[in-house]
Amino acid sequence: MKGRVLITGGAGFLGLALGKHLDAHDYEVELVDNFSRGVNDRELISALESPRLTLTDLDLLTEDSPEKLGRDYDYVFHLAAIIGVVHVLKRPYEVLTQNVALLSRVLTHCMKQNRLKRLLFASTSEVYAGTLQHFELPIPTPEDVALAVSPLRDARTSYMLSKIYGEAMCLQSGLPVTIFRPHNIYGPRMGMAHIIPEQLKKASVAPDGAVVPVPSAEHRRCFLYVDDAVEYLRKLMENSNAEGSTVNLGQDGEEVTVEQVARICWSTVGKDLSMVREDATPGSPIRRVPDTRTLLSLTDYCPRIQLRDGVERTHDWYHDHIFSDRDVSAR
Repeated sequence: MKGRVLITGGAGFLGLALGKHLDAHDYEVELVDNFSRGVNDRELISALESPRLTLTDLDLLTEDSPEKLGRDYDYVFHLAAIIGVVHVLKRPYEVLTQNVALLSRVLTHCMKQNRLKRLLFASTSEVYAGTLQHFELPIPTPEDVALAVSPLRDARTSYMLSKIYGEAMCLQSGLPVTIFRPHNIYGPRMGMAHIIPEQLKKASVAPDGAVVPVPSAEHRRCFLYVDDAVEYLRKLMENSNAEGSTVNLGQDGEEVTVEQVARICWSTVGKDLSMVREDATPGSPIRRVPDTRTLLSLTDYCPRIQLRDGVERTHDWYHDHIFSDRDVSAR
């Protein structure tokens, strides 16, 4: 066994994928989740058959909850947070206060660890939103660009602020930390509130020749398949030179429009569909492309799953688990 790893938000999309990946690389992994978003589906039940992978059902917001966890973790991934545009717009105060409270408890518990080598904190690409709104944001966007904030009354600002403040908390904590900012990670089990599973579902139920709505069709993104994302995270975790770094987690080599993504989804399903362009999603940037030079230098790894292949893999999973079998992948 290479070491013990704690993953908060471990029943979620990225958390479980990371846990399974680290398990396969001979780490002992404990997933922690309160199932406010993640679900106890067949995928999770199957993963827990491994003797190195365990699950603790725990709400880290309850008093003294971290004390129920151990003090012998080598690595801690803090992925737990209130995320998703729907939640951010409806519950901005909770997003701001609870995300900070979650991290505060995790940091306090990390300070009590006997042998902690690294805390890896999941920030967000949304930290660049204020800079994009007020100033000229370089594309691809490097990690050292100066961060500005959106108007504080905007509900969407709450999530960005919780992560910017979280980054500062990590860097000021005195702990060995690595901060990563995910950019459009996708794959099986990610829920339905994302363009790829959303368009796959629309294509699956639509008859040939149907017209499908696509918001923000001209906006441009770079997508990173989850298998590549978790390999990057493992390499960041194992590389001591990544300590103290803030890293964009994504790729910048395959920038596509939202329209192109939708059409790839339709052709994957095997449907000939037409598009009606809808208004852009409020707050959605026209381009989001990470500069990944820091990531590549710290991991010596390049993504291996191209977008069309990744969409096909994602479709296969959703077809078997969601579209045909009516299972769920996220709340």
